[in-house]
Amino acid sequence: QVQLEESGGGLVQPGGSLRLSCAASGIIFSISGMGWYRQGPGKERELVARITGGGRTSYADSVKGRFTISRDNAKNTVDLQMNSLKPEDTAIYYCKATPYGQKDYWGQGTQVTVSS
Repeated sequence: QVQLEESGGGLVQPGGSLRLSCAASGIIFSISGMGWYRQGPGKERELVARITGGGRTSYADSVKGRFTISRDNAKNTVDLQMNSLKPEDTAIYYCKATPYGQKDYWGQGTQVTVSS
């Protein structure tokens, strides 16, 4: 059974930082593409950042230079370090796993609120 469990969300002031973590089980993590997506109020779900099994990364233009995705294949975790947060970063953040040759799997999401 595949499980993705996100953690690390919360309330932060503009300009602050948060680190999200996603723990995966039930997949061969080292060869799975992993990603963070978000869905803001009244918006569609969008890609934030993704990382391949080999460590190649890509980011949405809106978060480049502020967010960093990383993975630890020994711990089966993928993290999203978010710096210089803005109110427009407020959203539910979801972890997605794309195991090689399989369908996508999603976590339940974690709320991030950026507000003074």
